Amino acid sequence: MRNAALMLGIIGGLMAMLVGFFSYGYTEAVARYGEIEGLFEQVANMEVIRAASFLSPLLAIAGGAMAKVRALWGGVLLLLSAGGMYYAFGFNVFTMFPIGFCVVGGLLALAAGKPDEPKAHF
Repeated sequence: MRNAALMLGIIGGLMAMLVGFFSYGYTEAVARYGEIEGLFEQVANMEVIRAASFLSPLLAIAGGAMAKVRALWGGVLLLLSAGGMYYAFGFNVFTMFPIGFCVVGGLLALAAGKPDEPKAHF
């Protein structure tokens, strides 16, 4: 389960990084070049979008990397990443797989109560 959480967290984080690049770039382009009525309009919560564009992929990749050795911490980071993506971007065609991978990876990491290594987190 820890290996699956590791892979799902890293893949989900890389996919979230793509969503983050485009979201941050969109807000920056509209702020720099101005809005075009009906085509390019600024989002209501630009700072939340920008913060989630950076933090959510970072938390997902870090949580996936920690899932093998520290499953509890990795699982919590993966679930925080999924929550941040859902809050900032919503659930749509571009975010469903990153959010899904992070949620499943986080749950698998938390469910790894009896690890292969002698250190258990509970």
